[in-house]
Amino acid sequence: MSKHASTATTRSPTSARAPRDLTQYLVPPQVIASSETRLRYRIERLLGEGGFGQVYLATRLGRSPEVPEVVCIKVSARIDGWLREAYFGQMLNGHPRAIRVLDMFPLTRPGGMDGRVLYCLALEYARHGDLSTFLSRSGKRWSEPSARREIAGILEVLGKLHRGQTLHRDLTPLNVFVCDGRRLKLGDFGIARQQSDQRGITARTMNALTAPSDILARAVPKWQARDDVYQVGQLLGMLIKGDARERIRTHEVRRLPCSDNLKEIVYRCIGERRKRYESADEMIEALRSPPAALKVGLLRTLKGVHLAFTGILSKRRSEAVRAARRAGAIIHGMPSVRTAVVVRGRPNPLQAAGRDAGLKLMEIKRLRAKGHRITLLNETQFWRLATRR
Repeated sequence: MSKHASTATTRSPTSARAPRDLTQYLVPPQVIASSETRLRYRIERLLGEGGFGQVYLATRLGRSPEVPEVVCIKVSARIDGWLREAYFGQMLNGHPRAIRVLDMFPLTRPGGMDGRVLYCLALEYARHGDLSTFLSRSGKRWSEPSARREIAGILEVLGKLHRGQTLHRDLTPLNVFVCDGRRLKLGDFGIARQQSDQRGITARTMNALTAPSDILARAVPKWQARDDVYQVGQLLGMLIKGDARERIRTHEVRRLPCSDNLKEIVYRCIGERRKRYESADEMIEALRSPPAALKVGLLRTLKGVHLAFTGILSKRRSEAVRAARRAGAIIHGMPSVRTAVVVRGRPNPLQAAGRDAGLKLMEIKRLRAKGHRITLLNETQFWRLATRR
């Protein structure tokens, strides 16, 4: 599906632009009727189009306790995407963070259109449009508490999909919508797929704006839950930056106007693939629970321990490495599952995600969260142990 189709799903009529040179499926003020609910809808205007089809602003005619007066009608000539989106609409029905699918019905085209069937969805209308349009219009970044809360809400929908072994694969600022109260909701499940095992889904259809670089480069063959998480990390960074026009790069993270903890969350989402959060639920936990402080531990000897260094030491790193080896330590360039001790010097101002979020410190936290025991030493403790006879 073209990403412009998803943009229009609930786009504000004041900001939408109809495509040029387009044969419209429906012509305002045409009235169409649902064979499922018997409701009638008057087409007001074309909002947008894409690979899926076209999206229109519409008014419900008559009374309904379930369907609002203003809706979006999404129309396609293809049944596959329609069935998929209708299915996920039913599965997520009532979820406060998912755009509601209110009605679904086929519609026979008039004879001039070859008499073929159109497939229609009546969708909840998001008054402020998609996130990309909203940020472009407002030009303002979101506060950290708001960004944490709203991204956690989007992750709740994604978590439900992941628990059902389903991958969204299209978490872009064009498919996240801003509703009343600046409340974010997730929509457009046209390319969502269920995976048969944990290896993922062959990556073919994707949006280049927020697809992981290794997927775009075909360096990895399958899309996994951690690749959905990558896209959510992009959304989080865009909210903090207040700009959804370009993806966030890892070297930009340390300059984001937020706490080091939130920078670390963004970096872990969009950084090295194997170190990302493995599911939506794991990322929700990181957003909602403050991290444990990196406290300095105690150690009696360096003999036989697997040790790594991080930060700026008062002496040359090579001298510290020689001293550690003389004391019997085994040196690691980067913390791993075998690392038992990390010696921490002064923070490097150019660390990836802030004072407490260099690459090595982030890896220590990730390993600790998985149950690996790692003792943190300051430089004074290290030299005391390294020079002990």
